[in-house]
Amino acid sequence: MLKLANFIDGHSVPPEGEGYFPSFCPATGQPHADVPDSDARDVDRAVAAAKRAFPGWAATPAQERARILNRVADCLERRLAEFAEAESRDQGKPVSLASKVDIPRAVYNFRFFAGAILHHEESATDMDGGALNYTCRRPMGVAGLISPWNLPMYLMTWKIAPAIAAGNAAVAKPSELTSLTAHLFGEVLNEAGVPPGVCNIVLGAGAKAGAALVQHPDTPLISFTGGTVTGVGIMREAAPRLKKLSLELGGKNANIVFDDADLDRCAPASVRAAFTNQGEVCLCGSRLLVQRGVYDRFKRRFLEAAAALTVGDPAAAGVDLGALVSREHLDKVQGYIDLAREEGGTILLGGDRPRLDGRLADGYFLNPTVVEGLAPDCRVMREEIFGPVVTLTPFDDEDQAVALANGTEYGLSATIWSENVTRAHRVAQAMDAGVVWVNTWMLRDLRTPFGGMKRSGLGREGGRHSIDFYTETRNICIQH
Repeated sequence: MLKLANFIDGHSVPPEGEGYFPSFCPATGQPHADVPDSDARDVDRAVAAAKRAFPGWAATPAQERARILNRVADCLERRLAEFAEAESRDQGKPVSLASKVDIPRAVYNFRFFAGAILHHEESATDMDGGALNYTCRRPMGVAGLISPWNLPMYLMTWKIAPAIAAGNAAVAKPSELTSLTAHLFGEVLNEAGVPPGVCNIVLGAGAKAGAALVQHPDTPLISFTGGTVTGVGIMREAAPRLKKLSLELGGKNANIVFDDADLDRCAPASVRAAFTNQGEVCLCGSRLLVQRGVYDRFKRRFLEAAAALTVGDPAAAGVDLGALVSREHLDKVQGYIDLAREEGGTILLGGDRPRLDGRLADGYFLNPTVVEGLAPDCRVMREEIFGPVVTLTPFDDEDQAVALANGTEYGLSATIWSENVTRAHRVAQAMDAGVVWVNTWMLRDLRTPFGGMKRSGLGREGGRHSIDFYTETRNICIQH
């Protein structure tokens, strides 16, 4: 079994307390790696290394930083197959998905921000010839970066790339459930020539290593992606220290299908939005709202396409859904399916586990599940499930669609399907959601800001919003 290590100051090092805990392969239910049970001592060591490296890295010309980031991308690209297999083994997703989406996106994260820092501009204003005002930004120092288990490399690198591109040093803390790719990424950082201490990775549990990173006096910025309850706790810890926060939290996203939607495009895309990565994507369209005029036709197409999905060995070709990330998470999702029945819902599809043999017999697999007939105020309609479970609800008109879509405490994303451009714009403006897609899903552009509203988050990441990794704007006025 693999014994993983922290990556601190350019070296793979064991945890200070010498303790480890097992990480389980979701497809088999068997332990496959020992993860460092890091604590505040390991975080102190990593932050100290980052603090030492920060002045030199911040002073490194942007062109040189960009060159190094592109080399990180090159190294990741060369090892794409290895990282895809490792991520699948760690998280349970199909290798094909990691190969086509997760690892290529990790590569692109570094390429994008390598280019972005070479084209960053600031503003200046002339006060009628009497003075010149201009703004400038500086890197903050040591960024604490806490990433989730569902898209391990995709989201960890989305934090690391802009943080170090902007001239910060970083301490990353990936989820304890998916540490293998982070362990391997330390090798990539050295191979690419990232100076020691610029990027450090501490493995371990959130309650120990993550909390220590949030509380550390020398991490003025915390970027966190994960559950809303944890995000609220981070805000509570960061507030007395006046830390800058970026929080990308939960979602309960509506997928709205109007009666003029192109069902040939809409139905298969809605299946993809519902069940990609076993539904373990914060942006999944888990609430299907369909206008009555096309409800039956859409339902038939959606159920046929969902029933055709293959659940099985993540390493096998042609598999659409792999295993959920852990036994505990599987139990949670199954609990919501039971709750759906109690709340009066009808299970139209799934609701059970597939029967798999051999080494997969104890894996955390669950069939794609579709529930109909739930009232809008039911818990299953309002709480994030984060699994392959979607609800199907009819609506009568535009006002009702908007009310249903906005009827949760979350506001991360929404999807609208309509051939009426005016209505699409009107409904998109009415959504309480940070990201709204029209006639598509998960079409991301890193030049645009990303983040949620309400209990889905705080702050924005991506594009020019990589300035979140800079200090607040300095306004400088020079009188002539």
